[in-house]
Amino acid sequence: MAPGEPFAHMVANRVLNGALRASAEKLGIDIIEGVAVQGFETNGAGITVHLADGATLKARLLVAADGVNSKLRDMAGIKTVKWEYGQSGIVCTVAHERPHNGRAEEHFLPAGPFATLPLKPGEDGTNRSSIVWVERTPDAEKLVAGDDLLFEHELEQRFGLKLGEIRVADKPRAWPLGLTIARAFVAPRIALAGDAAHGIHPIAGQGLNLGFKDVAALAEVIVEADRLGRDIGALDVLERYQQWRRFDTVQMGVTTDALNRLFSNDIGPLRTVRDIGLGLVERMPRLKDFFIRQASGLSASTPRLLKGEAI
Repeated sequence: MAPGEPFAHMVANRVLNGALRASAEKLGIDIIEGVAVQGFETNGAGITVHLADGATLKARLLVAADGVNSKLRDMAGIKTVKWEYGQSGIVCTVAHERPHNGRAEEHFLPAGPFATLPLKPGEDGTNRSSIVWVERTPDAEKLVAGDDLLFEHELEQRFGLKLGEIRVADKPRAWPLGLTIARAFVAPRIALAGDAAHGIHPIAGQGLNLGFKDVAALAEVIVEADRLGRDIGALDVLERYQQWRRFDTVQMGVTTDALNRLFSNDIGPLRTVRDIGLGLVERMPRLKDFFIRQASGLSASTPRLLKGEAI
């Protein structure tokens, strides 16, 4: 990473989805919306997918990317390792008086991390940031369902006044947090990607990056297999994808789990350990650079697409 280069960029979900849809349309990819998969069956040549409206689709490979509560994963009989944290992540957009100058911050509070993530100004020029605010689930539910003034008051206690007066720009929502990792990432003619394969704590903000790496790795495996004339849905081909992504995913899941247990508490000895740990990282440039490269997806096992290379 070059000196002065941003560690990361924040992109609004609607903007990202719009760009992906435009690219899909340009490539002639059909998008079928509002119709669930009712079931599927595999055979030697491919997979037949049955939709709720009675239509059927035939393919060589079905990719399940339908979220942490994946129905396709369940239909494939793939089990998960899962536990809840008793925390929920509150997300919303906040308007503030002064510019953020592209600076993201994360504060570790006893109930969980509180992160402010810079966004582009609104159409009216309003300074905006996205927040990810982790609280114990009962408290998060009360905050989201309660009075707007009380929510903004509690938000101000954590956000501070460094960016001037703040106000909530959209309806806050709370999402329960837990760790979910599929016991297998593939089955005959099926591959899991994104949250269908893994759901991790947002303390390091790496869930989306893991999903991007899944997609890039799967694309690379499929393209290389197709070039060799191999069946892209064959289990031995898909197992290469599983081997590539499984260790990285489990490693990140364990790391975020440990960080959450270390930081999301107010126990005296653990406070001391985490303060010492953060101080060491700050004073050791090579160690700090290692963490940055891991978090930005620039490790040695990074798929070519994420490095800007063609496959």
